Amino acid sequence: MPVFYAGALLMLGMIICLYSKAAQLPPQTYLLKGPQLLDAKEKIAKKDPAMQQALVALLKIADKALENGPYSVVYKTKVPPSGNKHDYMSVGPYWWPDSTKANGLPYIRKDGQVNPERYAIKDDEYQNAISRDVYYLGLAWFYTGKEQYAKHAAGLLRTWFLDTATSMHPHLNYSQAIPGITDGRGIGLIDTHNVTMLLDGIQLLKDSKALSAAEYKRIQDWYRAFLQWMRTSPIGQDEADELNNHGTWYDVQQVAIALFTEQPALAKQLLEEQTKKRIEVQLEADGRQPKELARTLSWNYSLFNLRAFFELALLAENVQMDLWHYETPGGKSLQKAYRWLLPFATGASQWTYQQIKPKHDEEFLELSEVAARKYPDLDLSALKVQHKDYQNDLLLLTQWAY
Repeated sequence: MPVFYAGALLMLGMIICLYSKAAQLPPQTYLLKGPQLLDAKEKIAKKDPAMQQALVALLKIADKALENGPYSVVYKTKVPPSGNKHDYMSVGPYWWPDSTKANGLPYIRKDGQVNPERYAIKDDEYQNAISRDVYYLGLAWFYTGKEQYAKHAAGLLRTWFLDTATSMHPHLNYSQAIPGITDGRGIGLIDTHNVTMLLDGIQLLKDSKALSAAEYKRIQDWYRAFLQWMRTSPIGQDEADELNNHGTWYDVQQVAIALFTEQPALAKQLLEEQTKKRIEVQLEADGRQPKELARTLSWNYSLFNLRAFFELALLAENVQMDLWHYETPGGKSLQKAYRWLLPFATGASQWTYQQIKPKHDEEFLELSEVAARKYPDLDLSALKVQHKDYQNDLLLLTQWAY
């Protein structure tokens, strides 16, 4: 074989090898773990039956998402106090007209009871929808390589963030308003608590042809402005001071956005200075969450807050911090918070705190999938017996559930 030809073949082989390795680099997601996603993708390629079944479940969701949207804050019929429909707007879910007043004002609070008037303004619904759709479309593109998923997701992102006619301004000044009391509140930041879902969806799409590098950078810039608003505005600072799940989800958003905007040092600082304090303040040494147990939906809110802490622990892994095994000076930890709830899901203990709606264990089972990996000494045999029919195929692909 001629030396030149042999050398060319060797060079071609090296190029193919390098391309193959580059093509198999794990995605740079934050809550989802890239290596785990890549491992699942390889199992699908090897025709693993369980993984293929999980992929079918994912594509069923993604195919429906192809029919959804676009979404925009300018589509609402009501106008925010600013007079600009580009400003996000919502009303507090648990606030109702005062029947003793002719005009119903000011509204009064009924914890856990959602006023249907909230749904008249669609900004919150659309924000949740784009987060969900981009996430599942991003996963579908990653696992199949089909550009139709990436293309639709990119279109949704352009409408929500980039197009001047439809984009949202980077603030929540008018979120969770209360008629007769306030145009917006700090706790309105809970509306965007699922930002990790959206950002991981964007990260999955980062290498697709559908979303350009310039567009990706513009979305990063949008979130830099949003993070600045969170950290400096009176409304943002008010939410930072919350001592229940609102404060925890505030941290989730700040840390996730700091990572997305390439500020890992800030993410680590927030976890060290804020999140560790929240574990000390919000949890008891036995794992109880008093602020959440005081709610009319005490089981739901205990899980909601624990989910936020679990998300923070997953995000902390991106900056080499271990919150899973962190214990405060007062002996408080995420593991104790999980273990305290466990007997109420196995049936060993009866939930006696106020719960005005039926108690469901699905979210606890989802969190248990993560807890089982982080705490190998956990005995979950009773939980599995109690919920032997539970199955969530998507967890095989993501190891996290929304």
